[in-house]
Amino acid sequence: MSEDPTDEGSPRRLNSLEDRNAVVESALDKAIKRGDFDDLPGLGKPLTGLHGSSDPDWWIKQKMDNEGINGVAPAAFQLRKENAVLEDTIDAFTSESDVRDYLAGFNARVREAVMDLREGPPVFTPPRDVEKEVSAWRLRRSHRTMKTDGAEVAPPLRGRPPTDGGPEATDGVPEAADGDAGSGGSPRRWWHFFRR
Repeated sequence: MSEDPTDEGSPRRLNSLEDRNAVVESALDKAIKRGDFDDLPGLGKPLTGLHGSSDPDWWIKQKMDNEGINGVAPAAFQLRKENAVLEDTIDAFTSESDVRDYLAGFNARVREAVMDLREGPPVFTPPRDVEKEVSAWRLRRSHRTMKTDGAEVAPPLRGRPPTDGGPEATDGVPEAADGDAGSGGSPRRWWHFFRR
C-alpha cells in the first residue's frame, strides 16, 4: 500500500485487536502526559461497594445517592407520593400566589401523566381543585397563626374545607348528598366527581 498524503487527516482503519489496543494505549499515554488523570476524586482510595453487596446495580444506586438524584420512578408513583404529602407541601408556602403556582404545576403534571401513552402504570391521582385547596390552606394557616398567638384552637383541619356549611370531610372526599352513589350515606368515589 502506498502512503497518500491526503489520507493523513482521515482516521485509520483498525483491522485487528492489536491495532485497537495500540490506539487505546497511545491515547491513554497522551492523557497521562497531559495530566488528565491527576487530582481525580477518590485518587488512591479503593472503590467502595465492590465486595460487600450482591446487588448487581449497587454502583448506580451509589451514584444516585452521591449525586442526590431522585424522581426516577414512573409518573404514576411520583404523583401518588406527591399527592399524599400535598397539604404538608403547600403548608410550607407563605404566599397564596406560591400555593396557586404549585397547584397549577401539580395539576399540569397530572394531566401530562394521564395523556402520556408510553408504558407504565396507570395514573389514578386526580387533579386538585385550586380554589378549594387554597381555601383549605388559608384555613390551616389561620389556625396555625391563632395557635401561635396563644389562643386555644381546634387542631388544623386536613382534607378539603366544608362546602355549604356541612360537616368537614377529613379524608379528602366530600360526603354523599341524598340519593347519590349508594345507600346508607356512603361517600362518593372520586371518579363520580368528573361525571357532572
